[in-house]
Amino acid sequence: MSLDDLKREAARRALDHVEPGMRLGLGTGSTARHFVELLAERVRDGLSVVGVPTSEATRRQADALGVPLTTLDETPELDLTVDGADEIDGRLRLIKGGGGAHLREKIVACASKRMVVIADESKTVETLGRFPLPIEVVPFGLAATRRALDDALRASGCGGELVLRRDADGRPLHTDGGHLILDAHLGRIADPEGLADRLDGQTGVVEHGLFLGVASHAILATRDGIVVLEAPRAMGKAD
Repeated sequence: MSLDDLKREAARRALDHVEPGMRLGLGTGSTARHFVELLAERVRDGLSVVGVPTSEATRRQADALGVPLTTLDETPELDLTVDGADEIDGRLRLIKGGGGAHLREKIVACASKRMVVIADESKTVETLGRFPLPIEVVPFGLAATRRALDDALRASGCGGELVLRRDADGRPLHTDGGHLILDAHLGRIADPEGLADRLDGQTGVVEHGLFLGVASHAILATRDGIVVLEAPRAMGKAD
């Protein structure tokens, strides 16, 4: 099976968590796109759900496929979010934001009772950091914020190059919220919680791509079959 086939298989298995009447967070990215497509098939067959998209791209896709949509202002509590990940470790700690939607993705995931991550086997790592960590920042004072982030990264023991993300035309990429992204090429994050604390307290930082203690389950599609992981905090928790 190709990686794309594996992504679709993980997305298909995530549908087992969807029940009629659910309020769903709809993720962003290549694997999440498969989930939205498969969910739309169920909707056309009569499944009644409503979704909150985590990006304008997902909103356009879901709307075109006929998935009923709402907003967090209208529906502030969700039952389930299904989304992908750029990296995932054995404790279900994630790096997200390769698609630049991690701010909205984190808001939606934290508004949900559960978050199910869908991914192919290439996204699993022993230690986070191989994938560049997205750090979303306000455009004002970028140079000062960048300098402070350099200091924070070094203090956390995982300093690395900060690269301003650019679009296909070479211009600074702006997120759906109008912010910029600095991608931190760290290689290895020995203490994700410590780094997250430092980034959370940094003026000028809007959000970062470390999702810690957010995912309840992960559905990993491997060439040997589906592997389902459950976060320690989710064990014994009623659905």
